[in-house]
Amino acid sequence: MTGSPDFIDANIERIRGNISEACARAGRAPDEVRLMAVTKTVDPELVNRAIAQGIDLLGENRVQEFLSKKDSYDKSAEVHIIGHLQTNKVKYIINDVSMIQSVDSERLLAEISRLAVKNGRTMDILCEVNIGGEDSKSGVSPDELRPLLEAAANTEGVRLRGLMTIPPPTDSDIFLGRMKELYDRLSESFPMDVLSMGMTHDYAAAVLHGSTLVRVGTGLFGARSYPAKA
Repeated sequence: MTGSPDFIDANIERIRGNISEACARAGRAPDEVRLMAVTKTVDPELVNRAIAQGIDLLGENRVQEFLSKKDSYDKSAEVHIIGHLQTNKVKYIINDVSMIQSVDSERLLAEISRLAVKNGRTMDILCEVNIGGEDSKSGVSPDELRPLLEAAANTEGVRLRGLMTIPPPTDSDIFLGRMKELYDRLSESFPMDVLSMGMTHDYAAAVLHGSTLVRVGTGLFGARSYPAKA
């Protein structure tokens, strides 16, 4: 179940403190790291409580759920798509989000481009990397990343901002380090300013490894029960 509003307030304070501490250890300024509230299965009332406490970025996993809740959200918060995105769902969110973090194919890239151009906008994107090579996760392999970045850099209607990953839960620290090395190396060829990595269980470690955006759901809203898939 999600936490009470007071519980959320305390969690935000704790998470921000942990981020600040990790930044201090890494010799970074706290404002170099952005905190995202991941809102999967969370009631809009609780999301709005987090926004009232200064959370200005929401992460949405599922298009259908987002569409059912978006009109209830405080509009002062920015919204990113962070879950796997099917090409046939892009049309539903193209005008409602400011970034798609889960671009993992040239086919998806082309559809985002087509709809962004059609709607007279430029969509910020991150390319998702499967840094651990896990079959259960989406994202391109590190070896396949450069061609996708080259395509993104030369595609109308999109703006490449950086990379996103979900490292394996075991040996997370090792894969966070590998991701930062990959990001630094490719940043020499592609202008990027966003490295999105780190979740409830590893966001402090991710900050130590150079993450600029951490995505926290359970740690902010409490443990949640997910409905069974039809």
